Amino acid sequence: MRPRAASSRSALRRLRALSLLGPAFVAAIAYVDPGNVAANLTAGAEFGYLLVWVLVMANAMAVLVQYLSAKLGVVTGRSLPEVLADRLSRRGRIAYWLQAEAVAMATDLAEVIGGALALRLLFDVPLLLGGLITGVVSMLVLSIQQRRGQRVFETVVLTMLGVIVVGFCTGLVVAPPDPGAVVEGLVPRFAGTDSVLLAASMLGATVMPHAIYLHSSLARDRVRHDLAVREVLTELRGADAPPTEVDAPPVPDPGLVERLLRVTRIDVVAALVIAGGVNIAMLLLAAANLPGRAGTDTIEGAHAAIADALGPAVAVLFGVGLLASGLASTAVGAYAGSEIMAGLLHLRVPLVVRRVVTLVPALLLLSTDVSPTYLLVLSQVVLSFGIPFAMIPLVRVTADAGLLGRFRNARGTQAVAWLVAGIIVGLNVALLWLTVAG
Repeated sequence: MRPRAASSRSALRRLRALSLLGPAFVAAIAYVDPGNVAANLTAGAEFGYLLVWVLVMANAMAVLVQYLSAKLGVVTGRSLPEVLADRLSRRGRIAYWLQAEAVAMATDLAEVIGGALALRLLFDVPLLLGGLITGVVSMLVLSIQQRRGQRVFETVVLTMLGVIVVGFCTGLVVAPPDPGAVVEGLVPRFAGTDSVLLAASMLGATVMPHAIYLHSSLARDRVRHDLAVREVLTELRGADAPPTEVDAPPVPDPGLVERLLRVTRIDVVAALVIAGGVNIAMLLLAAANLPGRAGTDTIEGAHAAIADALGPAVAVLFGVGLLASGLASTAVGAYAGSEIMAGLLHLRVPLVVRRVVTLVPALLLLSTDVSPTYLLVLSQVVLSFGIPFAMIPLVRVTADAGLLGRFRNARGTQAVAWLVAGIIVGLNVALLWLTVAG
C-alpha cells in the first residue's frame, strides 16, 4: 500500500504542477496573428511545399527565445522591462519605452486590421466599423483580466486559440496535403530569388518583440500572485515549509526553481508546437489547394481562393479563425503594452484606457483609402525595428550570473541564443532595408 500511496501522491503532484501551464499559450497568440496568415498562405500558393522547413526552423528558434523570457520571470520574479529599468538611466528608460510603445502600437494596428478584415469577409462589415468592433470586443477581453485575474484571462485566450486551430486547420481535413511532398518540404532549399526573400520574411518575423516582453511578465505573475499556484508550490515544497509572501522572491529554493522551469519548458514547447502547427497547416492548405490562383498575396484574395477551391463552409471557418486571431492577438498586444509601461516607467494605466489610446491610430488609418495589406506591411516594418531592442537584452540578462545565479544560460545555450538572435535581427534589418529601398 505504501508504494502505491507514494506513487499516487507523486502523480498528484505532477498533475497539480501541470496547473502552472498557461503563460506560454497566451504569448503564443503572437505567432498566429493576422500578419502570419498572409505570409503562410502566399508561401504555399506560390511555392507549394518548398518552404515547410522554414516554419519548422522558425518555430524551433521561437521555443528557445520564449523559454529564455519565461525563465527570467520564473527565476527572478521580475519581467524583462523591470530588469532593464534598473540598468537604464531615467532618460534611457523613457527612450526605450518610446520604441517599445511604437512596437506595441504597430502590433495593435496589424491585429485590428486582421479583425476588421475578418468581419468584412464574414459579414461584409465596413473596415472602419469592423476595426471599432474589434477594439470593443478586445476591451471586454481585457476587462476579464482586470476583474477576474490572469487565470481566467488565460482561459479565454486559450479558447480563442482553439477556435484559431479549428478555423485554420479544417481545410486540411477536407483536402489533405501530399505526405511525400510535405516530407520533401523539410529539406532546406530554394527556388529562385523570390523564394529566398519570402523565406527571409517568414524567418525574420518569427519572434514578435511584445511576446518577449509579455512572456516574462506572465511567468512572473503566475508564480507570484496566483493563489492556486502558491498552493501548488506549497504542495511541491512540502506541507511544513513556510508560505511564500506575495511580494517576496517567489521560489528561493533552487530545487523548486528547477521543477518550475521543467514545467515552463513543457508549457513553452506545447504552446509553440500548437502555434507552429497552425502556421504549417496554413502553408500546407495553400500548397495543396491554391497554387496558380490569383490574389493569394492578400488575405481577401486568399479567402476568395479558399472558397473557390474548398467551398464556402471552409472559407467561413477560415474567416472565423482569422477573427479569433485578430481579437485574441489585439487583446494580448494591449496587455503587453501595459506591462512594458509598468516595467519601464513604473506607471500602470488601466488596460481599458490603454486599449482606447492605441486603438485610435488604427481606426484613423482604417478610415483612409490605404490598402489594408499595405498597412500590414507597414506594421511589420515597425516591428522589425523593435526586434533588436528585445532580443539582445534578453540574451544578455539571461546569461548574467548575478541575476539568475546557477540558472543563468549555460555556454552552449548562450552560443545558440546569440546565433538565433543574430539570425532574427539580421533578417529583420535586411527586410527593413529591402522594404525602404522598394
